[in-house]
Amino acid sequence: MPVYPDIRTYAEVLGELHIWEGDGWKAESMSWKTGAYIASNLSAMPEITFAGPDAQELLSRVSINNVHKWLIGKSKHLVMPDQHGFIANHGLVVRDAEDSFRQMASGSWPAYQAKALGLDVNISFREVFIYQVAGPASLQILERVIGRDLRDLAFLGITIVQIPGIDASVEIELSRIGMAQTLAYELRGPLEHGPAVYDVVYRAGKEFGIKRLGWRTYVVNHTEGGFPQMGCTFFPSSNGDPGFAADSEYGAAADEPMDPSVAAGLFTGSIAPTDVLARLRTPQEVNWGWMAHFDHDFIGRDAVLAASQNPTRKTVTLAWNPEDVVDVFASQFQPGSEYRNFEFPTTPASPAGGHADLVTVDGEAVGISSVAVYSYYYRRMISQCTIDIAHGEIGTEVEVHWGNHGERIKRIRATVERFPYLDLPSNRDYDLSTVASGVASAAH
Repeated sequence: MPVYPDIRTYAEVLGELHIWEGDGWKAESMSWKTGAYIASNLSAMPEITFAGPDAQELLSRVSINNVHKWLIGKSKHLVMPDQHGFIANHGLVVRDAEDSFRQMASGSWPAYQAKALGLDVNISFREVFIYQVAGPASLQILERVIGRDLRDLAFLGITIVQIPGIDASVEIELSRIGMAQTLAYELRGPLEHGPAVYDVVYRAGKEFGIKRLGWRTYVVNHTEGGFPQMGCTFFPSSNGDPGFAADSEYGAAADEPMDPSVAAGLFTGSIAPTDVLARLRTPQEVNWGWMAHFDHDFIGRDAVLAASQNPTRKTVTLAWNPEDVVDVFASQFQPGSEYRNFEFPTTPASPAGGHADLVTVDGEAVGISSVAVYSYYYRRMISQCTIDIAHGEIGTEVEVHWGNHGERIKRIRATVERFPYLDLPSNRDYDLSTVASGVASAAH
């Protein structure tokens, strides 16, 4: 991405340098409700292409999804469990041809499984930029940049676009997809053209109040929008798989090994860092059980089927009691051991999939809360919580045990609220007729 002199804070995330805070975390967190943002946070991860006679069979064998009715030119959110039914990997995958698929911004678990399953698949990696443009003004901005009407692009659809200043031979795709729950798009293309594309979009978006979203605020939209994310709200079980962890070609060892015994030293929250299972999730637990089709064989099928027949937990939003949150801040100015402080807008800073706080009702463990998020839009502290179904009704009162295991713990009262918490029109259902034309406005 380009370097802007007015952005002072960058950070290494996912092995690459990213904006940490772009236009101020409050303005950034308001952007997908009142204007728009552009984010480069997913650009560090390579695009993986699976091609060849067994490419579709591979994705079928590793995913709970039914991939046999998948139309060419369409995207799917594939959820990939391990043999125990925990989510090993998930991400957006595009079908380009009968025998060719591309996975975006996700782990190399399916590439590793192709070897383990002995399938005939050609696997290649490409460095790409992925820019998310989200918020009610996102469509106007993109129409202004691309110079044509984009209203016919359906949710999860893809179209090839041209960007001013970029050679027409460079293939750049636009997809209507995002993490903010509201109207959102992604621009994707060869990494070397990324900085120029980012700058064109940002400059065109200034008229509409576009903000440059950094990693500091990024997971606020996941939490408000009801999108669980490995590495942010839970830990991918693939990193605990011995074969994957040791694989030097496609596994964790190809990048940075993440053995659970080592990762436990980075795990935070009131649940013991040695409890790795508390950081893992099944598709049912994150409300993705509806994606599971049992008309094909896949890794972990028996475990996923058993969980679907007897679901025990689901994910909800917890709204934290403001008075108890203020007590945490007050303890910083009192003698003795203080409570773990909050860093706004998220604690701990993401990626933070290893964070897990105990949630109880009348002293009984009923769930696990992930990253604590301050929503400036709602002026509430909220979190995603995987909770026993019996306690998952809206209005249920619980306690979040806030603090690191072995340190002083603050029991914070919280209430089960709607999931997703964001109560604005969703991307899938957004009425595009309410959005002014970016092409028309450019003519005046």
